[in-house]
Amino acid sequence: MADVKPFVCSRPCAELAREVAALPYDVFSRAEAAAEIATHPHSFLRIDKSCALLPDVEEYDPRVYALAAELLAADTAAGIYEQEAEPYFFLYRLVKDGRAQTGIVARVSIDDYRRGVIKRHENTRAHKRGDRIKHLQALGAQTGPVFIAYQAHKALDDVVAARIADERPHPDSLPLYDFTAPDGVRHTVWRVDDPKCATSIEESFAQLDALYIADGHHRAAAAVELDRSGYFLAVLFPANQLNILGYNRVVSDLFGQTVEQLLARIGEHFELSHVGGGDEPYTPRHSYEFGMYLDGGWYRLEAKPELRGEVAGDPVAALGVSVLHDSLLQPLLGIDDPRSSARISYVGGVRGLDELARRVEALPAPGGVAFSLFPTTLDELFAVADAGMLMPPKSTWFEPKPRSGLFINRI
Repeated sequence: MADVKPFVCSRPCAELAREVAALPYDVFSRAEAAAEIATHPHSFLRIDKSCALLPDVEEYDPRVYALAAELLAADTAAGIYEQEAEPYFFLYRLVKDGRAQTGIVARVSIDDYRRGVIKRHENTRAHKRGDRIKHLQALGAQTGPVFIAYQAHKALDDVVAARIADERPHPDSLPLYDFTAPDGVRHTVWRVDDPKCATSIEESFAQLDALYIADGHHRAAAAVELDRSGYFLAVLFPANQLNILGYNRVVSDLFGQTVEQLLARIGEHFELSHVGGGDEPYTPRHSYEFGMYLDGGWYRLEAKPELRGEVAGDPVAALGVSVLHDSLLQPLLGIDDPRSSARISYVGGVRGLDELARRVEALPAPGGVAFSLFPTTLDELFAVADAGMLMPPKSTWFEPKPRSGLFINRI
């Protein structure tokens, strides 16, 4: 039984919601965040990644968190944020390229996380978890909802559909926000102000045996470790509405090998063929197929059958991202720990495959290599989480992503 509750929400005024709403802090590098803030001076990145405003200060310096708290307090005093008088659920719809996903914004139980009702599929890093703990402590608030998936449930679908279709002739039936962000994603938010609907949401979630963290493992772990309220902020989406993109890899060198030596070694484990120049990226068609950008050109790689046979029955080893690591990145390129190695970087699918070629070409001679991956599926994610196992880092990129700053849960 999943324990999901409404919350007393602090949120931006409607006039500034588009300017405040920001992609999650971990989508941006420090420099990218600074550029985004320069373009959008009300962006919640000012609060979520305040180190971007302090370029001469270490990223996790206490002054960073003090500035975040100062900015949130100043914005609240200036009337940028307003607080609801009582707890509510909210519906949050994101539409990109004609695809819609509608989630329920709520508090979810820390006890559910500890006892495995809320399941995770990634490990967390201590320094990143510590960063979010310090952020929570400084602000006294949860500001970025954890992205959670659940198996579609008819009663929840019906409540969401009825509320969105509500055409009562008074302001309460209208969305609180309805705007299109600069990246083309449309964001629409409704408040669930009918007590019967709210009760139906609670009762329906109580019938579910599991919720799955899709994105936001560090935010969730920080809230659990701090545990000031017994709950943390989340937005919960039915799995059948979600879209996962590939999460691609760039390795900064060839591990002391020539291009010819590396190609020969790869050919022992993968079917290998050259498919085009740098302007013709290769998009994999299934989990055991990969694109590779090397020496100015793209290659198609397909794991040989014996590699797939070795992973039967193991939901982690069977992942395409695991096959790539276990059969190529680790033995041929020396990436022993993909979480800590400074030689590997990760590129979300939303940035496109041309970004892989750009990053390789920007490396100092003799250059490196990049790999495009087929997206991990939700069924694979659920299988790993249900088995109590963990995926390799950066296995999933959900798109579109909920924005931070639209919903704040004071703790």
